[in-house]
Amino acid sequence: MMKEKILISHGSGGRLTHTLIENLFHRYFHFEELKKGDDGGVFFASEGKYVISTDSYVVDPIFFPGGDIGSLSVSGTINDLASMAAKPVCFSVGFVLEEGLDIESLEEVVSSMAVILKKENIPVIAADTKVVENRGNKSPGLFINTTGIGKVIKNLPGKKAIKPGDTIVINGTIGEHGFSVLSTRLELNQDDPIVSDARPLWNLVNSVLEEIPVKFMRDPTRGGVAGVLNELVKGMDFGILLYEEVIPVGNKVQGISELLGIDPLEVANEGKMIFVVDKKYSQDIIRILTSHPDGRDAQIIGEITGDYKGKVIVVNPYGAKRILHMPLGEQLPRIC
Repeated sequence: MMKEKILISHGSGGRLTHTLIENLFHRYFHFEELKKGDDGGVFFASEGKYVISTDSYVVDPIFFPGGDIGSLSVSGTINDLASMAAKPVCFSVGFVLEEGLDIESLEEVVSSMAVILKKENIPVIAADTKVVENRGNKSPGLFINTTGIGKVIKNLPGKKAIKPGDTIVINGTIGEHGFSVLSTRLELNQDDPIVSDARPLWNLVNSVLEEIPVKFMRDPTRGGVAGVLNELVKGMDFGILLYEEVIPVGNKVQGISELLGIDPLEVANEGKMIFVVDKKYSQDIIRILTSHPDGRDAQIIGEITGDYKGKVIVVNPYGAKRILHMPLGEQLPRIC
C-alpha cells in the first residue's frame, strides 16, 4: 500500500489542514484547548487570564509590496492574540536560515519586526536561530516562528452566544495579502502592485472592545473569509448569509481574481478581522471601525441565519444563492 504523503495543501488552512489536525494531531495531543480550534490557548496566572499563540511563517518571496516576512510574522501573531481579546504582552521569535542568505536581507527583516514591536510596546524575551543547508532553492530561504503571550482584557462568549439575526462585519477590503504575494511571485502589475494589508490590529480591536460586546472574532488568514466562516458554522445550529455585493474588494484584487479565476473569499488576509455582534450594535461597530485608519472600508457583509444550518450561503445582487465551501487546499502556496 502506498503511504499517504504530506502535500502543500495540508498547510492551506482548508479542508486538508483540518483533516490533518483532527485525524493526527488531536489523536496525540489531548489538551482540550487545542481542540477548540482557536488562534491561541488560554491559561491562567495569578494576575489573570492569558493567551499563548504560536505561528510559523514561510512566505515566498520574503519581500513583497507592503511588507516582508518579518513584519508579517509579528503582525500575524499580534492579530491572533487580538482575535481572542488579548493584549500582547511579550514575544519569542525563532529563525531558520538557509545557508547563503545575505545578512543584509536578514537585517532588513529583523529591523521591520523591531519597528512594529517597538510601536506596539512588545518586548522579545526569548529567541533562537538555526542555520540549515540550502536545498537548491532559487534563493536561500528564511523562515520565522513567532510566539506571543497576551493578557485577556475581555471575555468573548464565542460561538455558543451566536444567534440568528447577528451581524457579520469585516474591517476592510479582502484578498490583498495573498494576491500581493502571488503577483510579486509572478511579476504581475509591477508598476502598480497590489499592496499587502499585513499590519497589527490590536489597537483597532481594542477600540471596538471598549464599546461593543463582541461575540466572536477571527482574522481570516489562510483559507481567507471562506475558511473562517466555514469554521464558524461547522457543527452549529445556524448558518450564514453572505451578501456578495457589499463584500469589500478592491479594483486591483478584483482584476487579478478574474484573470486567474481565484475567489478573493478564499485568499489570505493579514490585516483584517471578522466580528460577529448582535444586530443592535451593527451601526456602532461600523462607526468605531471607520473612524480608525485600519477600518476605513469596514462593511457589514452578512448575517447569522436559522436556515442553512452548518453552511455559508453567498447571495448575489439578484438574490441567487450558492454554497461557499471550505477551501479544499492551497491555491497560493507559501503566502504566509
